Amino acid sequence: MQINFSDISNAIFYPLKSWAEHSTGNWNLLIGFGFLLLMSSAIFAYVFYKKIGKEDERTNSIFLKSSYCMLWAIILCDLIFPKDYMWTIFFLFKYALTFLAGGIYLALQYKKGF
Repeated sequence: MQINFSDISNAIFYPLKSWAEHSTGNWNLLIGFGFLLLMSSAIFAYVFYKKIGKEDERTNSIFLKSSYCMLWAIILCDLIFPKDYMWTIFFLFKYALTFLAGGIYLALQYKKGF
């Protein structure tokens, strides 16, 4: 049995497409929420990047694993998000979720005491 990710993503995201195209207010709300999520995720990741400290032998592996989590977030978003419609908005959400994944990994390592 072969899984077709485009069918799954269309089933999940087509209601969002119809909601966003219903009015310009909905479209602007979606873009505004995505931009707010992108900026807050980038700030979140940057704050914990600075809290971890300067790069040395100990923190270098933490930063590399955080980048690895970010890479997996990009790959998963590329698999899930549709490529037929609203690809620019999903591009925005993809990188917002990527920064969030990297920031969460850094926050967990900071809380553990790395």
